Amino acid sequence: MGKALLLVLVCVSYHMSCASAFNRFSVGDEKGWIPGVNYTIWEKKHRPFHVGDWLVFYYQPRTADVVRVDEDAYDKCDASNPISNYSKGRSYAFELNHTGRYYFICSYGYCYEGMKLSILVEPLTSPSAPLSAKKKSSASAAPPAALASTAALAATLLAAALLRVL
Repeated sequence: MGKALLLVLVCVSYHMSCASAFNRFSVGDEKGWIPGVNYTIWEKKHRPFHVGDWLVFYYQPRTADVVRVDEDAYDKCDASNPISNYSKGRSYAFELNHTGRYYFICSYGYCYEGMKLSILVEPLTSPSAPLSAKKKSSASAAPPAALASTAALAATLLAAALLRVL
């Protein structure tokens, strides 16, 4: 009974460590989603983005919003046919759930001043792949995938050693 419980705990900790390998990015860093920020530079600073990562937009209510659009609407700053639109509250968290390019604009007129963001999402790399040199200053404390898999391996080896002792 004790061995089975230990094995279940190891499996759960392994899956939790893998799930926490994703990053949360605060769009615009400490400035947030406001006019006057160069979001192209911000995107270059934080790439690559992977499936499972999150973008968090912090903005002032009733003066800004987050509108997901297609490439043509992004180029024209046209929010008339959005894929999605979020304007409630002070923040919006968006999961990057598939590969490809995502486009976000502000529909309050600030798009023309550069308040728009284009993100290319890449497939999640294998845990054994070398870590990129990207700066993660605005990413939350979630560990990189390689660190998570190392922790999971250590937990598995510890459990195996304990099973031999028990």
